[in-house]
Amino acid sequence: MNKLLAFGLFLLISSRGFAQVVGRVDKKTKEFSVVAGQKVNYIVLGYQFANAATPKLICFASDENVARANSTLRLGSYFDSNGLPPGASIMYLGMAGTFGKMNFIAAGKATVFYVPKANYVIK
Repeated sequence: MNKLLAFGLFLLISSRGFAQVVGRVDKKTKEFSVVAGQKVNYIVLGYQFANAATPKLICFASDENVARANSTLRLGSYFDSNGLPPGASIMYLGMAGTFGKMNFIAAGKATVFYVPKANYVIK
């Protein structure tokens, strides 16, 4: 009975973890994206440094209230990466501990931010 309960708990925890992986990094181009129409509620936050206690710079969220609440962030708040300003892109630079180092490029300016590795996959 204990093994069955432990297995059930493991499935519950692991399915919750997989559900939050909404971002993708293209292995060839190194471009980071969050696609629209996912059947999961998500919040992906980008931080100033590789630490979740530092200021948030960007937000991708499926919930309109969350997106609106984070609309004052320096790099903005979006439902998906198609909502980025025209000509803007996010490039993956590498790992920084348990965070991915990203570069937000818009209007000739580049800003580095960090996304927890649990929020994206490299494909």
